[in-house]
Amino acid sequence: MEQNVPQALDVKIRNVPPRPGVYLMKDARGDVIYVGKAKNLRSRIRNYFQGTDTRAMVPFLVSRVRDLDFVVTHTEKEALLLENTLIKEHRPRYNVIFRDDKTYFSLRLDTRQDFPAFQLVRKTRKDGARTFGPYPSGLAAKETLRYLHRLFPLRTCKDREFSTRRRPCIEYEIRNCLGPCVGLVGKEEYRTFIDDAVLFLEGRETKLLDQLKKRMAEAAENLEFEEAARLRDRIAAVETTVEKQRMVSADFRDRDVFGLHREEDQVLVCILRIRGGKTLGTKKFPPVRTAAADAEVLSSLLRQYYDGEMFIPAEVVIPEAVDDGEVIAAWLSEKRGKRVDLIVPRRGPRRDLAAIARQNAEDSFRAERAARMDEEAALALLRDKLHLRRLPRRIECVDISTLGGELPVGSLVSFTDGRPDKSGYRLYHVRGVEGPDDYASMHEVLRRRFENREGLPDLLMVDGGRGQVSMAVKVLRELGIGGLDVIGLAKGSAPADEPGEARRRPSMREQDHVYLAGRKDPVYIAKHPAALLLLQRIRDEAHRFAVTHHRRRMEKRDSRSLLDEIPGVGAAKKRALLRHFGDIDSLRRAGRDALRKVPGITEKLAEEIQRRLNPA
Repeated sequence: MEQNVPQALDVKIRNVPPRPGVYLMKDARGDVIYVGKAKNLRSRIRNYFQGTDTRAMVPFLVSRVRDLDFVVTHTEKEALLLENTLIKEHRPRYNVIFRDDKTYFSLRLDTRQDFPAFQLVRKTRKDGARTFGPYPSGLAAKETLRYLHRLFPLRTCKDREFSTRRRPCIEYEIRNCLGPCVGLVGKEEYRTFIDDAVLFLEGRETKLLDQLKKRMAEAAENLEFEEAARLRDRIAAVETTVEKQRMVSADFRDRDVFGLHREEDQVLVCILRIRGGKTLGTKKFPPVRTAAADAEVLSSLLRQYYDGEMFIPAEVVIPEAVDDGEVIAAWLSEKRGKRVDLIVPRRGPRRDLAAIARQNAEDSFRAERAARMDEEAALALLRDKLHLRRLPRRIECVDISTLGGELPVGSLVSFTDGRPDKSGYRLYHVRGVEGPDDYASMHEVLRRRFENREGLPDLLMVDGGRGQVSMAVKVLRELGIGGLDVIGLAKGSAPADEPGEARRRPSMREQDHVYLAGRKDPVYIAKHPAALLLLQRIRDEAHRFAVTHHRRRMEKRDSRSLLDEIPGVGAAKKRALLRHFGDIDSLRRAGRDALRKVPGITEKLAEEIQRRLNPA
């Protein structure tokens, strides 16, 4: 070996078999720092240590490798799947990992039901139901669903509500629903609206409009003028919606088009989603910092993205070829159940689409860079105006939510470089405090957060004034933690060193001020809105996180206490009722017959449950 490799590692490298598989490189602490796959493990691994791999990141990687593991597989495709799994498990430092673990919304329609409804789902299952999407964001999916309900009066209630309703809801009264729950529409008529909605989602608007116009003419001939008017309005709404959609491909194929933009070691990838020849939207990934070549970035993204993506189009267009393109195409074809083409366009319409995707990636990169510069400026302002020890790249904020001291909840949110870092979010159920005592609750939460001294932030922020700041300082002192800046954000009056300012601008008393440890008067930083808005955004996020969870705890407690008061409803029946109906509100609306479907609920007990949950 040309590199200076430890003897034990050298022996292991020389005994790697020449077969397909996955290799895991480890550092001196035994942590996995890189996972790769190879058609020939022996040849691939030797390239690293013989200096024949010319990628810029290889010297940095090899200098840190102290151990090596490998897993032999039967085929290169098996190696690709195993590599994906191991990258997710170990999150290696030198692999290109895109921060996008969420699933996407789709619309689900179970056509096997007599009166099906469209549902927003994140995970699709092969259960016979039809799915449309996925959509690039929750907003896009909800907007599509809103269009559907505006155009077609289909039910919006959940199956449980549908089966227990005894009279039409407000949706029927405002003509947004046909009222199938109480038999106001037949199966055949309802199915007509379902078929129209499916045509709309499939992008077959021409056929849909032809059918609607034909039905409108028939209604007019039969002197059904109200029905003809409703169809006329629906035609106009569909035509208006179609005008907003842009046709980008005349072949009506489903395809994803990848665009990539790089500046130095920063890379951003954008995906243009095309369904039925129309642009469904774009998906942009946050920039990643990597020295890996563009082809390696694309290869990593293709595997990570489609590993969690249920819908795979017939074509995937990429800006340049990747080494394992044939294996990836075979893997995608197997997941889709049909052939998938991985295409690098050289000319024609696909090349134009690739240029659009690349331009989107470039524009997004510049927008991200401008936003980062604004956030950097805000962080620098905080450091200078609050006299912090360091630039507060990582800020943690703690908030307490309670109502009269009941079920207090502490939340901790984490922001890195001015942006939420969800991996650092924590919730604490306060256990050692009785009654409404925010200071004691804050003490317990902060102690539980910092007693392990792991991952200390640059700045600790609490929702409150001098009292909360003093409590945070006390906890840190008790734990022997020094050098950590602490601030509080709360409403306050003007600082003492600006006595005339409060008289000139009384509204200052209602504005947020920053409280510092060891300083009596707050700091007024509204003159620097970028810095203040950043702190407010962090504080509001901590408050939202705490209040949301506290409300859930209260609702859960209230629902269980109501059932506990009903004679004859023990722990087992309570669990069965909540499992069947989901929550106390659905249970309140349930009829006696629906209640009796729950195992163990007799007619007499169903009557008692209704009486207790719905007192006159």
